[in-house]
Amino acid sequence: MEQAFVLRNVNFRYNKKQENVLCDVSFNVQAGTIFGLLGPSGAGKSTTQKVMIKLLNDYDGEILYFGKPLKDYNKSFFEDIGVGFEMPVLFNKLTAMENLSFFANLYKRKIDYEALLIRVGLGEAKNQQVGQYSKGMKTRLNFVRALINDPKVVFFDEPTNGLDPTNARIIKNIIMELKAAGKTIFISTHLMGDVEELCDEVAFISEGKVLEISTPKALKLRYGKPQIRVEYLKDEVTSQALFPLQDIGANAEFINLLKQYPLLTIHSAETSMEQIFIDVVGKKQTK
Repeated sequence: MEQAFVLRNVNFRYNKKQENVLCDVSFNVQAGTIFGLLGPSGAGKSTTQKVMIKLLNDYDGEILYFGKPLKDYNKSFFEDIGVGFEMPVLFNKLTAMENLSFFANLYKRKIDYEALLIRVGLGEAKNQQVGQYSKGMKTRLNFVRALINDPKVVFFDEPTNGLDPTNARIIKNIIMELKAAGKTIFISTHLMGDVEELCDEVAFISEGKVLEISTPKALKLRYGKPQIRVEYLKDEVTSQALFPLQDIGANAEFINLLKQYPLLTIHSAETSMEQIFIDVVGKKQTK
């Protein structure tokens, strides 16, 4: 498969007298997939993104964008990408439509941003000054702004942070549609539910170093225990039991429980992405 980005031993520091913020960072982002970069605050996530979108160019190592050195691209590179920073870049004294019109005029290619504004629930507020918007409204407007030039690759930093479940679902649905359309998505977030639902592959970073790269499913298999949790009613009291998933159909204790007691719930007891984050990143921080 074609690689949208290839990072090889990328090092970066803001000041020559300081230690590296990025230390031999290496990973690939496959074209047409959703890649997640996870880590605690100050781990190097934002710096990695800024290097990848050419806001920071004085790095050591190699970055390839669709097979060509990133440093060889001119300003046309910015026609290819969309960026939604966690802190919205918006003009508070302008309306949403005026903001989007301004940003759209910076690009050769543009989408029907009014239609997208309506889809994310801001249609009735499109002519309202952005300074009057709530945090969630600004987050949704910032999301639309990141897509205004119909980018080939999109970078999202906490795209659903501060959104209620309904609006978060709209944003996640659009992200999945972008992937289905062949776009490459790069996400940085602390919301592990979003990671599990959206990302094809994730990289954990801490103190500027990549600790692990894998798929969410592979991580859950590696760090979790193959068990199922059964919740059942015994003597009018809710009880729980754990059973190994292997050969569950031949487990006499499990079969006997099913026969004797009314079941309330039955779930796989796989580990959560939150726990994996703690296991991977937390252990690194305590060393």
